[in-house]
Order: sequence, then structure tokens, then C-alpha cells
Amino acid sequence: MVGRNSSHVIIIIFTKPEHIHNFIYRGSLRLRDKNPRLCPKLQAMAVTKIYIVYYSLHGHVETMAREVLRGANEVPDVEATLWQIPETLPEKILEKVKAAPRPDDVPEIQGEQLGEADGFMFGFPSRFGVMASQVMTFFDNTSDLWTSQALAGKPAGIFWSTGFHGGGQELTALTAVTKLAHHGMIFVPLGYTFGKGMYEMGEVKGGSPYGSGTYAADGSREPTELEIEQANYHGKYFAGIAKKLKKRSPV
Repeated sequence: MVGRNSSHVIIIIFTKPEHIHNFIYRGSLRLRDKNPRLCPKLQAMAVTKIYIVYYSLHGHVETMAREVLRGANEVPDVEATLWQIPETLPEKILEKVKAAPRPDDVPEIQGEQLGEADGFMFGFPSRFGVMASQVMTFFDNTSDLWTSQALAGKPAGIFWSTGFHGGGQELTALTAVTKLAHHGMIFVPLGYTFGKGMYEMGEVKGGSPYGSGTYAADGSREPTELEIEQANYHGKYFAGIAKKLKKRSPV
């Protein structure tokens, strides 16, 4: 229906919500191309916000997280940001285990902030085949989001660090999926999309079809070039999926 008032044209569209979303999304892209300063609210709707949320005790997961971030931000119209999960161990224990200093450029996140993002990648070290207790505590504090199912339908991926082969390169991922399922999130695995890097037999490499990973050994081993490359690819791959899901979802 079209109405005219002075020099303005008012257009009212009766259609399905998902059609309105696509109309606004594509229209905002065209407006942005013509004038970058035009319609900032529409531009914001076109951006896919991804939160890369991690906990790292000795720095291995942090290294992976920064590479995941770099890969995700290579995808157009994706805005990925780093967040670290609050520490729960007392300072005395952290000194004894020689924990790495927490970075000043990565803010801590509270559970309720997850509702702001369109998708998530969670990174953590393994403890007895499951995510570290700090990450479990973080998820325990998301009960309000669980009650309202505010995260249902949003995509999520995972990456990790383990001590050695039996430390949970697959089991850690499998046990983490339960947290995503209870929130109704859509688990996005890496699969074998990384190509020949998934079949590398000439060197030790972390990761599995469930996501990217690294080995820490006794803490002295750092992520290898291949593991870094996989983490970068993982971030880019996940961001592409998250962008597609947001584009197709109803308002």
C-alpha cells in the first residue's frame, strides 16, 4: 500500500517476517554502498556479531582464540570480538601453577552478555575430558538465558587445548555440546572442511571434526603453525555459517 504526504512517500508492506528481514538486509547493503553514513541502524542489522569467548590458564587457548578472531573478521559484514571468562582460582593457586598473565586488551564477560551476539565460539582447556571448571561456572551463571531460551537458534562452535592424545581432543568437544544443547544453540562442527590439514600424519596436530585444537603437553609446547592455520580457518568457516543463519532468520 502506498500513500503520499507532501514530498514524502510512505510504503506499507504486508508480508511474512522473514521477507521483511531480507528486504531490510538487502536494502541496507545497497544504501551502505551508496552512502556509508546512511541509515546506521540498518547497517547494524546487516552486521553479524560473533563473540569469541574463552578461558586460558597458560596462554594456549588465548593464542588459538586470537587466530580464530582474525579468521572470523576476514568475512565481510562480520564483527567478531574477544572476551575472556572470569577466573575462579585464588591468586595463590595461580602463582603455584605458573598461570600466564591475563591480557589487558580482552574484557571479561558475564553470562547475560551472550544475548547481545548472533553467534559464539567458545574456547577452553580440557580437564579430565571436559571443559575447565571456570567455563562450567560461567555456563552455570546463564540460567536466566536458559529459562528464556534467549540463545536458542544461535550458532556456536568450540575450540580447545589438551595435554596429550588421551586428554580429550574429541571427548572435550562432545561433553561441551551438552551446554549448547540445553540452550538450544546450533552446534557448528568443523567437519573435514579444513582439507588435507585434517589428515596430517607427519606431525602432532590438535583438533578434530568437532573443532580446532592444540596440544599443551606439560605446558611448554606452543600451538604449531598448522594448528594456528586451522584455528584461523575455523574462525572464518564459522563466521560464514553464522552470517548465513542470521541472513535467513526472521526478525
